[in-house]
Parts: sequence; structure tokens; C-alpha cells
Amino acid sequence: MISFRGDAHKIYLRLKKNIDHDRTFQHVRDMEEVRGIKSFYEKIDSQTLKIIYYRMLKEKNGSGIIPILSTAIPLFLFLFANQLQKFLFGKGYFYLILFSIIYFALLFFSVILHFREKAWATFHIQMICDILEERKEDGKCQ
Repeated sequence: MISFRGDAHKIYLRLKKNIDHDRTFQHVRDMEEVRGIKSFYEKIDSQTLKIIYYRMLKEKNGSGIIPILSTAIPLFLFLFANQLQKFLFGKGYFYLILFSIIYFALLFFSVILHFREKAWATFHIQMICDILEERKEDGKCQ
């Protein structure tokens, strides 16, 4: 069955399903992925982790450009390009419908990409903060 719930609920369902087989959840793929990422970051020295943390903050805050571009470019084209308007509206509605489908598809995927990238950046930032806090080298990450 298709579920429109988020990743957190999907992970919960996988854990609930797996509890009968393995109470430690060692073989749940999502948990293995998180353990692998954490293990990797734990091997890195604290100074390098801080640099990675700063880079992740930039990534998290910079990923907002995707929705801005996907909404601003078509408006810019419509406001300043009479040629484009004549092309889209002059030959019937076929080009307008085609342009609209392509535009909304790009908008849809760019917004999904934006939120996925932001979520992954937050995930990595929190993991780095937790590791630095465990090492007692950085009291405040955010």
C-alpha cells in the first residue's frame, strides 16, 4: 500500500515489523546507514569535523535557491519576452500546455529536492554536533 507519510513513520513501521526478528535492530537497513555515517564521522578529528559542520551549514542555508529559481525564471520570461509570449499563445494552446506541464514538473521536483537536501544537511549537522559534544570540544553547535 502506498503511504504518503514521512520517512520517520516509515522507519517506525520497519522497526515495528523487525522487532520480532531482531530486538537490537542490527539488520534494519536504515539503522545500518546511520551507524555507518556516524562511524565515519567519529574517525575524523574534531577540527576537521568543525570545518565539515560549517560546510554543512552553508549547504543547508544555500539549498533555498532551488525553489526561488524555479519560480522566478518563468515570471522573468513572461514579463520581459514578448517573443516567448507570442510563441506560447500565438499557435494555439499546445505550446502553453506543454510549457505548463514542464514548468510544474520542474517545480515539483525542485521543491522535493530542496526539502530532501535540507533534511539531509540537518541530519549531518546534528550528528556532527552530537559527536563534538560527546568529545566535549564544542559546547554549542547551533
